[in-house]
Amino acid sequence: MVAKLTDTERATLATALPQWRLVAGRDAIQRDFAFRDFVEAWGFMNRVALLAEKQDHHPEWSNVWNRVSITLATHDAGGLSARDIKLAQAIDQL
Repeated sequence: MVAKLTDTERATLATALPQWRLVAGRDAIQRDFAFRDFVEAWGFMNRVALLAEKQDHHPEWSNVWNRVSITLATHDAGGLSARDIKLAQAIDQL
């Protein structure tokens, strides 16, 4: 089983992932992305899908035209884990 983030690890979230926010009512983080058009948004989603598959950690996400919203939480842990932080950092590198 994957462990949830400790209080110490949670305290570093704002610094480590400044563009991600905590989701109200859930132990999860979310980030919204905007692109020039649908094709660019879809291309981004394809790149994220490859990262997620490689890490065996898949996001909750939605796409509307040029916008992509990604939510990360580890279901096995019942909330945020180091797996979410690692995937969020990889997504930020795109």
